[in-house]
Amino acid sequence: MSEPLLVVDDLRTYFSTEEGIVRAVDGISFTMEAGQRLGVVGESGSGKSVTALSVMGLIEPPAGEIVTGRLLFKGQNLLELDEDQMQEVRGGQIAMIFQDPMTALNPVYTIGDQLMETILLHQDVSRSEAREIAIQAIEDVQIPNASQRMMDYPHQYSGGMRQRIMIAMGLSCNPDLLIADEPTTALDVTTQAQIMDLMLQLAEDRGTAVMLITHDLGVVAGFCDDVHVMYAGGIVESGSIDDIYYNPQHPYTWGLLGSMTRLDDAQRQRLHSVRGAPPSVIDLPKGCRFRPRCDFATEICGEVLPALRDVGNPGQRAACHHAEELDLKSMIAGDETSEPVVSEGASS
Repeated sequence: MSEPLLVVDDLRTYFSTEEGIVRAVDGISFTMEAGQRLGVVGESGSGKSVTALSVMGLIEPPAGEIVTGRLLFKGQNLLELDEDQMQEVRGGQIAMIFQDPMTALNPVYTIGDQLMETILLHQDVSRSEAREIAIQAIEDVQIPNASQRMMDYPHQYSGGMRQRIMIAMGLSCNPDLLIADEPTTALDVTTQAQIMDLMLQLAEDRGTAVMLITHDLGVVAGFCDDVHVMYAGGIVESGSIDDIYYNPQHPYTWGLLGSMTRLDDAQRQRLHSVRGAPPSVIDLPKGCRFRPRCDFATEICGEVLPALRDVGNPGQRAACHHAEELDLKSMIAGDETSEPVVSEGASS
């Protein structure tokens, strides 16, 4: 069996503030295989982007610090590399698409200069060769007149085109892993679909593994093989696309799914929602972190933090004391009259 591409082991990334310690990522573990497309979903503040920044080595002390854990990329612990060594990995072997291309791109340099800078940094090529690679990268993301558009500045591109340039920049050095952090933020629905189709095509053609970070479960459905659902700095459920969409085992996952519009359910009169708001990661509640918002919490939920354990289908895991005891399928089906219940075997 081949070695995993990426192993995240007990990662904890904290930030020091005047109010206290922000436990943005608090003990998550997962693996990624070569060519895998993994979705990381959850509300704002759940730790998705901080996980990505930790992998990229972009957490800067003293404000932020990775306090424990291992990040093994192709068997090498990224946390043991110095900045020069990490610079060789970042951009060349692991690339990242940031959620706001207008701030990620430098407004005073042309698109061509910025693409060529990345290529020259990570590939042993001449400047003329770098230019040809950059032009090809722009053509690959389906922007016409690539050689001419090389001379344009970021403000001369539309939002969708800037996001295409970010994809071109990320893939220009053929990385093994591409991290896409909210790549369709602020784009219209049609452009979102075009961007996701383009990323899917390029990733498949190059065999690139992709970690897609988003709050949009609709985007995940058509792109990813597997999904991690994050809440308050931890992973509360993980599994395949089919597991998460058709056999959810955590009430939070059900809440996210229930808040989506469904084209196959014209009879539904209203969307469900997750009541309340996420907890402060400075002062997390005792026991299950989702308990204050959960309609099925029992006494044990307020005392013991549930561990991520095998539930449901093979390979599916959930951090819920009552996983496999909750009847969530009826709610996913959109039955307004039904309410999930804890089975007789559950604690009360």
